[in-house]
Amino acid sequence: MSDLSVSVSAPAGGRSAVNGLCNCCCWFVSCRELWRISEAGVRCENIHSARHSSCSHRRAARQARAGHQSAGPRAALPGTILTGAARAESDGIRGCGRTVTAVSPAPVFTQVVARHEDLLAHATGIESLEGVLEMMETRIAALQSAVDRIRTKIVDPYNKIVVRTSQLARLQVACDLLRRIIRILYLSKRLQVQLQGGSRELTKAAQSLNELDYLSQGVDLSGIDVIENDLLLISRVRLEVENQAKRILEQGMEIQNPSQVGTALQVFYNLGSLRETIISVVDGYKASVQESITSALDVKVLTQPANTRGAPGRAVIPIPGNTATFRAALWTNLEKLMDHICSACSQVQHLQKVLTKKRDPVTHVCFIDEIVKEGHPDILYIFWNSVTQMLSVELKKSTQASTFLKQALEGEYPKLLRLYNELWKRLQQYSAKIQVVPVGSGSGLEFDSTVTENDIQDLFTNTKQEYDPEKSLKESLQPYEAAYLSKSLSRLFDPINLVFPQGGYSPPASDEMDSIIKTIASELNVALVDPGLTVAVAKNVAKTVQLFCVKSEQLLCTQGDASQVIGPLTEGQRRNVAVVNSLYQLQQAVSKVISALSIPVDAEQSLTASLESVQALMDSAVQPLLMSVTDSVEAILITMHQEDFSGPIPAGDKPDMPCSLYMRELQGFVTRVMNDYFRPLQCLDFLYDRTEGVAQRAITLFIRHACLLRPLGEGGKMRLAADFAQMELAIAPFCRRVSDLGKVYRLLRSFRPLLFQTSEHISSSQAVGDLIPYSTILHFLFTRAPAELKSPHQRAEWSVARYSQWLDDHPSEKDRLVLIRGALEAYVQSVRARQGKNFAPVYPVMLHLLQKATSGT
Repeated sequence: MSDLSVSVSAPAGGRSAVNGLCNCCCWFVSCRELWRISEAGVRCENIHSARHSSCSHRRAARQARAGHQSAGPRAALPGTILTGAARAESDGIRGCGRTVTAVSPAPVFTQVVARHEDLLAHATGIESLEGVLEMMETRIAALQSAVDRIRTKIVDPYNKIVVRTSQLARLQVACDLLRRIIRILYLSKRLQVQLQGGSRELTKAAQSLNELDYLSQGVDLSGIDVIENDLLLISRVRLEVENQAKRILEQGMEIQNPSQVGTALQVFYNLGSLRETIISVVDGYKASVQESITSALDVKVLTQPANTRGAPGRAVIPIPGNTATFRAALWTNLEKLMDHICSACSQVQHLQKVLTKKRDPVTHVCFIDEIVKEGHPDILYIFWNSVTQMLSVELKKSTQASTFLKQALEGEYPKLLRLYNELWKRLQQYSAKIQVVPVGSGSGLEFDSTVTENDIQDLFTNTKQEYDPEKSLKESLQPYEAAYLSKSLSRLFDPINLVFPQGGYSPPASDEMDSIIKTIASELNVALVDPGLTVAVAKNVAKTVQLFCVKSEQLLCTQGDASQVIGPLTEGQRRNVAVVNSLYQLQQAVSKVISALSIPVDAEQSLTASLESVQALMDSAVQPLLMSVTDSVEAILITMHQEDFSGPIPAGDKPDMPCSLYMRELQGFVTRVMNDYFRPLQCLDFLYDRTEGVAQRAITLFIRHACLLRPLGEGGKMRLAADFAQMELAIAPFCRRVSDLGKVYRLLRSFRPLLFQTSEHISSSQAVGDLIPYSTILHFLFTRAPAELKSPHQRAEWSVARYSQWLDDHPSEKDRLVLIRGALEAYVQSVRARQGKNFAPVYPVMLHLLQKATSGT
């Protein structure tokens, strides 16, 4: 847009006038002047130089008044002077000149004519705007005047308030300082009086010192002549009170006096240094224990001879590990070390006990709560953990540095473990004692008399499992325990490997067995110092017994001659007997050791389990011979069917022979077997426990075959009754007492009277069904039946031996009765087939017993 606007107006005279409005300075310009401007191209400032000073000057003033909000052309009254920069004025004038110069005459004239109404409206608006601006200037000036008057009314009072506030603050500081000085002077005098009271007033003196420290906090009291001497006195008294409290604490800890310890703790609590003092005391005990451990395990100290003076020209060279002096010095030092650790733990435990019970008489705060606030809930736990760590580290370091020390600790590990156990036992005893003895209040200090469960369960008597102090103590011994157990197992295996050489066939002799047993007893006896070690050694002994069993099993003879019972003992049978005797000797010796020593239950279970393997091996060694004897007894008893039992009663009052031939053969066989094969065995109890089974089997077979005898006459019954009596004598060598055989023996005694009773009496006997099986009595009634009523094995066309085997394979009474029922049914069919009218007299009795047995089963 051009900087020059042209308008045409008609004045009152009728002649038109063309006027121009400079957009830069808003001054009217005549048409003639505009024409000259367009022709000559003069600058705007040459045209208006006489009418106003500067267009740009006024434009800057207008922008300042309007606040940069107006975007259109602005007018100013002639003669109005506005403030503006010279540089802005120059820039505006140059811009206006460039604009006017660029406008040609024709376009300017056209613009003025076309927009003369707008130009007139602008001129009118400019007059109104100047009025508004003048009003604004007036109001601004009034506002500035009001602000100046308000400033005058506020500044002076504010300055006075600032001065008075500073004076008041300094006055308050001076008053506080005076109060502190007065209180310090008073407490200083009271402190001097309290010092004269000795240890009884020590806690009050500490309380005064604590208050003096509070008065001195945050204030610089230096340079005040009134209290300068008092401050020096306070510093000296504080040092004296601390030293005296430390002496009381050390003395109280040493003699375990809770009153003295409580007094000292109260002093340090009043001084505000309780936590630092407790930490310092515990650290002192740690350092003392550390020094004792290092000294006790110092090889240089252990190898120093008691008398260093030798013969001239000879050097004394100590040989650690191989001399009794070295080990004696080692164990003496370790015993002293355990005493020192026990003493230190007792004192720390006593300190914690007093802290737990002691309360401040003013605030009633328990001292242990103050320690808990600082993150130290259990002083004894911290101390004990440090002691166990120091033991582990120092033992490991010392044994790595000295092989002799390592050998001494590994070789005599039970002795070292005994020292640890005694230390732990003493600590537990002290814990129990300190729980019973209450913390007194002889000095007038306040102690908590209530005993809670947490107080009773301290570190050494606590049953909680999250931390085991005893296990923590013994963790340092694990490497030495492993080495000792390895050597112990080697010592147990060595005598067994010696008595069982490679390729040998002879079992150990009696003296060699004594050596093995002594080694076992010695190892268990040494391990009794600790239940855990006893269990571990017992497991080694169990391994030793297992090794002995393996070696012995390799010597057993398993060939055919091991079970022969025809001739004298073979070499294999003699070796088996010797092996069984050695196993029995080992079993008895270990059992005696178990009963003689008070060993833990776990150790006893391990040893008992190992002895079961010994028993099993003994069973496997004699089992072939027992089976052979049992088979021979059955073979002898089955020969009764080869004898004639169908004869009548012989003439005379007594039979011609006391028993049958098979019975005499059986008696001779049993006697020979016991004398030749079983008598060399030393384990009589073990032997009788096994041969009683042979005797029971013999009675069972005897009654079975006696029931299967057919035909059986009256004379046969007399012989069979004599055989029943002789049977007790025949099996007597197999038993301690025949009556110990139990039910089988009662069956033998009950069956004999039935031989001479009628069939009806037999069926009504109380023994039938209860003591004597139905199948057995039915078999016996077959002997009284005619030949047409065949026995079950005769009907099946089996031999007696086969039928006896079938009965062994079918112990169920139901199976046997089914077979007997088949024999009776076959008899009924045969009678009907021959159109018989009557059955044998014994048949109804047998049928009744069968029905009774079937209903009962």
